[in-house]
Amino acid sequence: MEGTNMPYVNKPRPYKKEYQEQKARGELERRMERQRARRAIDKMYPDKNKNGEADIREGKDVAHVKALDKGGSNKNGVFIESASGNRAFKRDSKSNLVRETTKKEKGEKKLSKVVKLKK
Repeated sequence: MEGTNMPYVNKPRPYKKEYQEQKARGELERRMERQRARRAIDKMYPDKNKNGEADIREGKDVAHVKALDKGGSNKNGVFIESASGNRAFKRDSKSNLVRETTKKEKGEKKLSKVVKLKK
């Protein structure tokens, strides 16, 4: 264990400080926007197996037509997409979104049933 780099071994983790940093970076706002989109989709579609998640959404992501990193919101529209398709965007060294289309989608973006949500 001597060679490993284990954080917070000798001191408690500063959760409050981490949360404040997340808010300052705007992560909180985007997370709330994603959560509102998921809840809106869950209200619109049936949940036959009663697990709290709409059946259409199980195993998939609620994707935004215009990415939140690029200034999009729920008003621009959301749609259901596979997790691998929604997370396969090119990013830079700081994990910022570079391109909103994957190499597979380049040129065409198939939006199956775009849903416009009200704020």
